[in-house]
Amino acid sequence: MDAIVAVYSDWGIGDGGTQPVVLKADRVHFRQVTDGNAVIVGRKTLSDFPGGRPLKNRYNIVVTRQNIQIEGAQVVHSTEEALAAAAEHPRCLVIGGASVYKQFYPHYDRVFLTKIDLTPHSDSFFPNLDADPAWVCTDEGEWQEENGLRYCFCTYERI
Repeated sequence: MDAIVAVYSDWGIGDGGTQPVVLKADRVHFRQVTDGNAVIVGRKTLSDFPGGRPLKNRYNIVVTRQNIQIEGAQVVHSTEEALAAAAEHPRCLVIGGASVYKQFYPHYDRVFLTKIDLTPHSDSFFPNLDADPAWVCTDEGEWQEENGLRYCFCTYERI
């Protein structure tokens, strides 16, 4: 199982349930990596998507405690249910939010990470993979710039 996430210099990922800074290039990268695959997302994060709807051209697995149905998504209520649903697909990526990233962290083999050279206020964080000896950066792209903000795309793999 993989994850995809954008992190700031302090490994922050969001504030108040949303990303403080969004890069167009990161959205394009996210779409390229997740397109045609299954994704696991929390209900709160889903509500932050355009129209609060599941992502097009992906099999959306939504993790929630609520007894609800979401058109265009499979709703699950536990890690085990989500893992079983994910196992039916060749590739599945966890796409957030913070509690969902944490819940599935032990199951990641690879993390696609966008590093953004900025430290806005964040109230949620992704584990610092650079500080974890169980992870290695296997691919670090060139640093680029968008609207004065530096960023790069990296791939981390569990050793």
